[in-house]
Amino acid sequence: MKPATREWVKKAENDFETALALMRRKKVLAESVCFHCQQCAEKYIKARLEEAGRHVPRTHDCEALLNDLLPLEPLWAPWKKTLARLSDYAVRLRYPGISATKAEARRAVRDARAVRREVRLSLGLH
Repeated sequence: MKPATREWVKKAENDFETALALMRRKKVLAESVCFHCQQCAEKYIKARLEEAGRHVPRTHDCEALLNDLLPLEPLWAPWKKTLARLSDYAVRLRYPGISATKAEARRAVRDARAVRREVRLSLGLH
């Protein structure tokens, strides 16, 4: 595995662990959980792009990143809706008047876990 890919994976894992830790709190920090789940998915997709020698764009749009990856991983096309939902958490929750629920945080963790699992398998990680 390329060193840059390893760095993306490490950063993605840090975000995943942060999201899980925030979910375990007595007072769940739903917005932060959702943000870190988005970051986890984004960084894992970027890791896969990096490993494939593809350009890794500076974007938080997970759906756009997936579109760049689909020629290599066509079976990941069903993730579009999931990644579009996660992408909303990169920016939208940073503004007043917009918040996330505990249910949304739980779903974000499930979504990030699914993306994480598939990308790790694709990279030969277990």
